[in-house]
Parts: sequence; structure tokens; C-alpha cells
Amino acid sequence: MTTPYPQRPRQGADILRTALRRNAGAMTRGTVLMGLYQAGETAFPIALGLIVEHSLQERSLGSLGLSVGALAVIITTVSLSWRFGMRVLQEANTTEAHRWRVRVAACALQPVAGDVDLKSGEVLTIATEDADQTADIIEVVPLLISSLVAVLVAAVALGLADVRLGLLVIVGTVAILSVLSVMSKRIGTGTREQQARVARAGAKVADLITGLRPLHGFGGNHAAFTSYREISTDAKRQAVTVAKVNGAYAGTALALNAVLAAAVTLTAGWLAFEHRITIGELVMAVGLAQFVMEPLKLFSEMPKYVMTARASAERMALVLSAPPMATPGRGRPAGGGGLEIDCVRHGSLRELKFHVSAGEFVAIAAYQPRAAADLAAILAVNVPPHAYGGAVRVGGQEIADLAIEAVREHMLVNPYDAEIFAGTLRTNIDPSGTGRAVPEAVEASMLTDVVALHREGLDHGVRDRGANLSGGQRQRLSLARALAADSDVLVLHDPTTAVDAVTEQLIARNLAEMRRGRTTVVITSSPAVLDAADRVLVLDDGVITTEGTHRTLLATDEAYCRAVAR
Repeated sequence: MTTPYPQRPRQGADILRTALRRNAGAMTRGTVLMGLYQAGETAFPIALGLIVEHSLQERSLGSLGLSVGALAVIITTVSLSWRFGMRVLQEANTTEAHRWRVRVAACALQPVAGDVDLKSGEVLTIATEDADQTADIIEVVPLLISSLVAVLVAAVALGLADVRLGLLVIVGTVAILSVLSVMSKRIGTGTREQQARVARAGAKVADLITGLRPLHGFGGNHAAFTSYREISTDAKRQAVTVAKVNGAYAGTALALNAVLAAAVTLTAGWLAFEHRITIGELVMAVGLAQFVMEPLKLFSEMPKYVMTARASAERMALVLSAPPMATPGRGRPAGGGGLEIDCVRHGSLRELKFHVSAGEFVAIAAYQPRAAADLAAILAVNVPPHAYGGAVRVGGQEIADLAIEAVREHMLVNPYDAEIFAGTLRTNIDPSGTGRAVPEAVEASMLTDVVALHREGLDHGVRDRGANLSGGQRQRLSLARALAADSDVLVLHDPTTAVDAVTEQLIARNLAEMRRGRTTVVITSSPAVLDAADRVLVLDDGVITTEGTHRTLLATDEAYCRAVAR
């Protein structure tokens, strides 16, 4: 059963709609609870006004006690509704962010069309910061609605005291939001650009870390660091620009809210002075004028968060909408089948044609490294079938007709520069934890000395990219992982270039023994591996020029002898 390809959202709006739709239930509960919280907050100054009014009129101890009890109910309601409302919303927010992180990671691991210019550092930023900021929409909408409820309740309460007070709150709120909505558009534009520049800086860091050793080797590290400093400085300038806009936005919002609160307070004072409202209504109006600043502040900040979420969603759409490298088929290769390359034309390969029978161990001596890399890329399905001429068949079926997951389950292509991950030796060899051939793979790859060096054995820690391992140890660890997978067809690209001659001899012998009866192709110039193969194919100038056993070719082909003899 193949893994289905989910429908890819085409733009950020699709992502936000999806997030809102599947969290509708949690958002409804959160909105009710946060609306109750805001209503309780609004009720507090109203209750104070009523207490003052009744105290002045009745001067009854019982009325005072009843009023204090009412305040206690309001405070309890405010506390509990906030606590449970935010719990519901933050749980939904965190869960939604996790979903998008997983979705972005899954799409990033699938081969995509070559014209999609996204580097690993950029994808990392999108899968973390942008996923979190997109999921914030789950909290933003309920808080927006509850703030609106609070402003409306305050406007109604003030309007009951005097219609001019209610109208002042409504008109003032509309005016504030109109001003801030214009400013929020600039925030959205600046935020998108900032996120793009930060992501580019992250991609540059990832590239530097990957190539740090070679950079040190030829002295290019200073130039590389200078290049990164320029990109990082560019990101810093944009971040400062966005911070200035955010500061202006926040300052404007605070000033406008304060002006509205002052206007309500002064108007209420004037109405009380004119005896058009009572002292209790004045207390209520002053309390609501102070209180309304909080929901107004929250309400006025929402457009900024919406624009940020939209900008992050647009960046996520860059990954999620990236077209697949090829339209995947649905077939599955037959178990135990061989491998056939039929007149393949791509890069340096021209009319390449050969066949590896099921269970055969074949070595390919590629005289040009470019041809070896092109062949490995095609077999690894890093090049879509429509991008090259000819056909590649696995188990008798063309790769174009097979699901990519099925191809990779059946045929494993281990590159010469395979990644080593942070973890342990064991998790690098058997990432799924279900492999049954781990001991045999460790033995065959001659990784036993590395395991024996450490008291923890296979549980010895490995740093990111194998930073605490030598080049030969990393290569043997990668080979052990490929062998432990025990795939029907195994393709290895230069698996022994970083080991000494004695170790290479032992690995070649172990490789032939462990893979006996399984289809194995090794692209190599190692005499030891070539000698262990059942058959050697010579790849020169993009075609197979000759074939035979290693020893026969050494005796009969002078060019072969010069190419592989050490």
C-alpha cells in the first residue's frame, strides 16, 4: 500500500482556512469561554457602579453583602473562564503547529521539481517559526471575537447610562481600527520580507556547516563567513525596519486607546456635572473607560497577528504547493527481481544499457566521476523519469509506473556522501528500530572496531553529521545502515573510498558474502570490490564499453588496468 499524496494547498489563504476549519470545535469552546471572561471583566465596573448607586440610596448592610457576593461570582467566573479558555486554545494551537510541522517535513522529504528554489535552512525555518506563527490564527480569532464582545457590552452599558457615551465607544473603536488596519498592511509586507531574509541566512548557515571541513581545507572559510555576515546583516536591517513599524503600530494603538478612554471619562464627568447621569453611572463609566483599554488594545493588535500568520502561511505554501518531481505511479516491483538500464540518456550518459540479473553482484567501474554521479542520481529517483531518455526497470517494471515509496522500499541507493545523524551508532544503522540484520551489517562493514572502542557499544553517541567520527568511520557507518536495510536491490556508490586497503579487502569479502543471492550493484574503482563482484561493467564516455571479471579485464584491458590498479 503506497503512501497517499495529500492535496497540496496552493496559497496561504488555503492553509489558514484549513487550520480554522479543523479546529472549529476547539475555537468555538475557546470563544465562548474567552467571551465569558471578557463579559465578566466588563461586568466588574458595572457592578461597582451599581454597588455605589445602591449604597448611596439604601445604605443597607444586606445589599452590601449581596453586592460583595456578586463581585465574588464575577471574579471567579473571570478566573476560571480565562484559565480553561486559554487551555483549550493553546492546546489547539500547539496541536495545529505540530500538524503543519509534520506536513512541511513530509513534503520537504519528497523530491520536488528542480525549479523550486528552497534550501534546507529555509525549509527548517518554515517548518518551525512559520508553522508556529500560522497556528497562532487559532488563538487570534477567538480573542478577536471575545474582545469585540467586551467592547460591545461596554458600549451597551454606557449607552444605557447615556446614548452619547455608547456612541462614543463605537465610533472611537471603528476609527481606531480603520487607522490600524492601514498600518497592519505595511507590517505584513515587511514581515514577509523579514522571514524570507532570515530563512536565507539560515540556509547559508546550513551550507556553511555542511562544507566547513572542505572550506578549512583550502582556506575558504573567511570568505564564506564574510558572505554569511552580509546576508545576516541584511536580515538584521529588515528586522530593525519591521521592529520600527511594529513599534509605531503599538505606540499608535496605545495612544488612540488612551485618547478614547480619556474621552469617555471626560464626557462622563461632564454628564455627571450636568446631572444627566448619576454618581453610580459615573463610577461605572470611569471603570469601563479604564477597562475598555484592555480589549481595545487586544482588538487593535489582532490585525498585526493576522498579517503575520498570513505571511507565514504564504511561506509554508511555498513548500506545500511545490510540484512533485514526477507524477508517482501506483505499481510495485516484483520481489527478488533484477535491474535493467535500457538506452538511458541523461547528462554524461548516452544510450547506457545493461542488465543485472536477480541475485547477481555486479560492479561498475566508471572512468568519469560525472557519469557515476548521473547513474546514481537516476537510480535514486532524484531525476524524474520524464527528464531522461530510455527506461529504468526494477523487477521487470519501469520506474515511471511505480510508486516512489515502493521503488525505495525495493531498491536502496546509498550515495557516497550519505548523511550521518545526531543520535547513536544504533539509531544511525537502524533508524526504525526494527532491523534484524544489525549485527551482521556491523560485522560486514567492519564497524566492529568503532563499536569496541566505546563502553556503550552501539549506543555510543554520535554528534550531528558525525562530527565526532573520522571520515572512514562515517563511511562505514553509512555502509552498515545500507546493509542493515536488507533491500532486494542494493546500489552502493563508492562505499570504501575513505578506508585503508586492508579494511577495504575485508569489506569487499564481507559484502559479497552478506549479499549472496540478493541483487547488488556497486559503482566503484576499488580493486578489492571489483574483484569480489561476479561481473564488472566498464562505464566509459557514457556507455558500457566492456565487461568481464576483474581479473580477466586486468589481463586483457590495458585501459582498465591503468584506471583501477593502485
